[in-house]
Amino acid sequence: MIELRDMMMKVLTVKHAYPLEHLAKGGCVGVISLGTDFNIETDLNRLFPEDVQFFTSRVKNVNPLTIENLRTMAPGISVAADSILPGTQLDAMIYACTSGTVAIGVDRVTELVQEVRPGVPVTNPVTAALTAFDRFGAKRVSILTPYTEQVNHQVAEFFESHGYEVLSIAGFGFEDDTAMTYITPQDIAEQAVAVCDPESDLMFISCTALRASTILEVVEQKLNIPVVSSNQLLVWHSLQLMNYPEDIPGFGSLMRNAFTFGRLA
Repeated sequence: MIELRDMMMKVLTVKHAYPLEHLAKGGCVGVISLGTDFNIETDLNRLFPEDVQFFTSRVKNVNPLTIENLRTMAPGISVAADSILPGTQLDAMIYACTSGTVAIGVDRVTELVQEVRPGVPVTNPVTAALTAFDRFGAKRVSILTPYTEQVNHQVAEFFESHGYEVLSIAGFGFEDDTAMTYITPQDIAEQAVAVCDPESDLMFISCTALRASTILEVVEQKLNIPVVSSNQLLVWHSLQLMNYPEDIPGFGSLMRNAFTFGRLA
């Protein structure tokens, strides 16, 4: 019976009648996120323009969120990078962890990604933040995070080692990366305003797990200084690396003036 059915079945090859479509005309971005990040795709979907597509792979991490535990992610970064659309040329790669970049090191993160994706521009929230600080001419900053004081000390020391004065850094004291996403945007907005030092040139809301992208405009209006967040920075900097030619309104002055700032060298 099986042989008879096989003999009667038609097996055909058909040709497509229309040109193949390029589904990411604005660019193709690879994203390495933490295994426990509950927020990253939601925020990036909101922030990236429609003609840019991103593709996510996750690297295993463990709670509690400490500098020591963050460093254990390093061996998995190359594996995660290699698993994103193998054989497809990406326009940029993102390592989506602010505190993880501080713990592992900017140069080391880039090396781990480019071991398997040579030549692809790499960014992370820390590199993007430093670039944005320079674009705004900001020298004195305030920082809001979901982290503990131990992690915040490391974050502050990192930025101060690069020549910036951290006037204030405050954290919600969370050690569980997933739970950080449960902090409401209202709490984030209110605390950003409350803890920002009046002498600050810029407010940085740190951590890809925080749902900060929707409150950037409101906080900027209240503080009257630029306000940046980790996911907003990642999108902005990756678009800069790709020479994306348009401003994106609705997510703070950094995105609203992305094209006006000009391209990266």
